[in-house]
Amino acid sequence: MPLNHIIIIMKNKLLYIFAGIMAALPVVAQTDAIQVGNDGKSWNITTRSSVYRLIVNSAGNVQTVCYGDRLLAETTGGAMGDEIPVRGGYVSATPMLEVVFPDGVRDVELEYKTSEITAIDGYPVLKTVQRDKYYPLEIASFIRVLPEYDMIEKWVEVVNTGKKGAIRIENLLSGSVFLPKDVYELTHYSGVWGHEFTPQTTKLTQGTKTLQVKDFKSYGSSSFMVRPEGENDKYRGKVWFGSLIYSGNWRIDFEKFFNGNVQIAGGMNFWDQEINLKPGQTVTAPRMLFGYTGQGAEGVAMSLVSYTREKLLPAPHRDRTRPVLYNSWYATTFNVNEEHQLALAKVAKEIGVEMFVIDDGWFKGRVNDKAGLGDWTVDKNKFPDGLKPMIEKINETGLDFGIWIEPEMVNPNSDLYRAHPDWVFHFPNRQRHEGRNQLILNLAREDVYQYLYQYFHNLLKENNIKFIKWDMNKAMTDPGFPSAPADEQRAVRIKYVENLYRLVETLRKEFPEVWFENCSSGGGRIDLAMMSRFDFNWVSDNTDPVERIFIQDAYLSLFPANTMISWVTQEDWHRMNPSLEYKFDVCMAGVLGVGYDITKWNDQQKRIATEKIAQYKKIRETVQKGDVFRIVSPFEENRSVIQYVDKSKRKAVIFVYNMAEYPANASDETQRTPLVKLRGLSPDAHYRIENIDGSYSGRYLMEIGIALPLRGAFASRIFVVNTE
Repeated sequence: MPLNHIIIIMKNKLLYIFAGIMAALPVVAQTDAIQVGNDGKSWNITTRSSVYRLIVNSAGNVQTVCYGDRLLAETTGGAMGDEIPVRGGYVSATPMLEVVFPDGVRDVELEYKTSEITAIDGYPVLKTVQRDKYYPLEIASFIRVLPEYDMIEKWVEVVNTGKKGAIRIENLLSGSVFLPKDVYELTHYSGVWGHEFTPQTTKLTQGTKTLQVKDFKSYGSSSFMVRPEGENDKYRGKVWFGSLIYSGNWRIDFEKFFNGNVQIAGGMNFWDQEINLKPGQTVTAPRMLFGYTGQGAEGVAMSLVSYTREKLLPAPHRDRTRPVLYNSWYATTFNVNEEHQLALAKVAKEIGVEMFVIDDGWFKGRVNDKAGLGDWTVDKNKFPDGLKPMIEKINETGLDFGIWIEPEMVNPNSDLYRAHPDWVFHFPNRQRHEGRNQLILNLAREDVYQYLYQYFHNLLKENNIKFIKWDMNKAMTDPGFPSAPADEQRAVRIKYVENLYRLVETLRKEFPEVWFENCSSGGGRIDLAMMSRFDFNWVSDNTDPVERIFIQDAYLSLFPANTMISWVTQEDWHRMNPSLEYKFDVCMAGVLGVGYDITKWNDQQKRIATEKIAQYKKIRETVQKGDVFRIVSPFEENRSVIQYVDKSKRKAVIFVYNMAEYPANASDETQRTPLVKLRGLSPDAHYRIENIDGSYSGRYLMEIGIALPLRGAFASRIFVVNTE
């Protein structure tokens, strides 16, 4: 079942489900990853590089002793903080849990109750249970160990064990860790539409730095790195890192204390949100990844990317090679019809495309962005015989067929909205705020869920569709659900995300052969929870190749290349007129797509596209499934060098992109050595690089380096490396 879910259970009735839950099975033998002290109340949790140490102190509090290098397992120092900081007593840390009991008491006092070691999907899990000293509240803390990825997953579960009265949860985070005294820098990834995943680095000083999302739109990530100041080496140095596995509103707090320690706490953002936990109910927070490595930023990327690609992506397509895509949006916008789509498909097949995707504009009333969303029936004016005959003709050419949808949205100018104006998020007596002429359907409603499920189930059942591009173009506003019980009103976002997950999971289970792409006005909703349900991400609506070099460099530091769809289009935001070859080379660093009106291409453009797609097919196994090394960052120089190495270390692919060229010795960049040190090769193997004379040992290429010849601004080249 998919990862990461939030649930609320009332006796045997499931009220809220946040992504499916995996059963925890007892482990008979103690694992090496979790070592229990002789007293049964202390634990060393170890990965390849790290140790996370917990104790129960004499007062019965579960506390964190240390988190960092494995050698810290030998430490005898005192605790840095509570494993589950709460609102209550001294304000000594950022609380993970804040509640109000039925009698109005707002303080929590926890004491240790039990612990056990279990396993989930073959990985060991430490579960510790604490309870309030007086009130009927229990909270279980889970730590799932991922040793080979140098990460742990943390989440908590709260139970109302009473017989009457609801406990109001005003804040419930997933996990918290404490870092030892030092001067730290935080790196995180933020952005806006068209400029996703911009890395930001700031010094942590006394106080709290908060990263958060309040409207379901991020254009960045909850992922972060914290490093001691000055440790900037890509390949060495201590780094604590993490990422939340959740798709709704989230927050991460970094609190620097006067004594120099740092607390990192993250989870759901309870801004304008609460849960009323009735007797017998349980609420489980989403999972949060924490990691530690001594291998610098590269170690972080290797851990996050490998875990996502190998364990988190949907199993049906996890190991499959991604197809070359064509998408019709830039060719047609809303002006779609069967004749033009077939003409586009004919050229797409000729140049080597494998998947043809029709974008927005195919359904009833959709002549622009002002109407039609919600009415998911085929526009008979554009497709008199429906989609099926066109799909069959496209399939006859040898192409698979895909389609764009935006299930979560509705235009006020639609039959659906006119029939059910109460189906959107709204508050009585308040404006309904439109974005792109649309409103958000209240997916927390069961009737909305059933409507969407039925339409898209039928669409996939009645047509040979192999690819879904799932879009979401509006930020969350007006999150009102007037007909819901009063004590559930402020949990509406939780239910929305639950049903979003449920809808995707149900469709995927029924149609396992279909690829799913996640899109949200570009990269507005890219997170590990969506990664566990979608095969691809549309990283940005910005398809300018120069801009994409920056966006893709940052994206690849967090996520796998086989999830990164990148189209070749006519976009030229900087009026540089980059060549078609340059555009293809940029897009070939992930999952290659084409978005031009290719019916207007001349013979030369078709020839270039055909050659580039053929070249991509020769290297895509390495690009999509290999380890990625960002050797030269465009954020540091006016070029970018990205290297992919297959798992056998017998083949590598190097992408080199120039963005500018300066006279010799005219800048720091041109005064540096031209040698590029490769990564990830076998030291004792010997390699040849296409179009470069000579044979080189892996050790030479990694320790001495090699010049990769490329001249000119906005020029690019791909080098293929093979063992002899």
